[in-house]
Amino acid sequence: MIPLPLVIPETPKLAKTDFAKVFRNPATGQHSLHATVFFDEGEIICSFSAKETYTTPSYLTLQTGLNKHITLEPECLQYTNHSCEPNVFFDTEKMELVALRSIQPDDEMVFFYPSTEWQMASPFTCNCGSVKCLGTIAGAASLTETQLVNYRLTRFILLQIQNR
Repeated sequence: MIPLPLVIPETPKLAKTDFAKVFRNPATGQHSLHATVFFDEGEIICSFSAKETYTTPSYLTLQTGLNKHITLEPECLQYTNHSCEPNVFFDTEKMELVALRSIQPDDEMVFFYPSTEWQMASPFTCNCGSVKCLGTIAGAASLTETQLVNYRLTRFILLQIQNR
């Protein structure tokens, strides 16, 4: 991962958690979610729920069905950024955030956006810095099965791939 520039903890307006903290990068204004404790691979980091449900995607939603997109509770999870080498997975059937590999305190929690998103509302050029970086991230629909085979994907995304 790319070393983070100096970050300042976010103001207390965000929900306090016992598993993570939100940082704001003063240079970019971007937020990120960082572990406060160690997690083993496969460990459940936290449960989450749908704060609100929408029929169309936004940059703040996770896709759970064809026309079902949710915002997350706890709210701090909205700051889980993308990486082509994720360390967490949003299991939208069990509504659990799961560690994909060991996570150390202060590690940024990152997930693979196409693992939950079929077609993203706001595609972007990835800057994750991974040697496995896929470049443009627009959702699973824009990726081949060969590109997706090494990622853990939600049941919804797996069904969409099967029905292409």
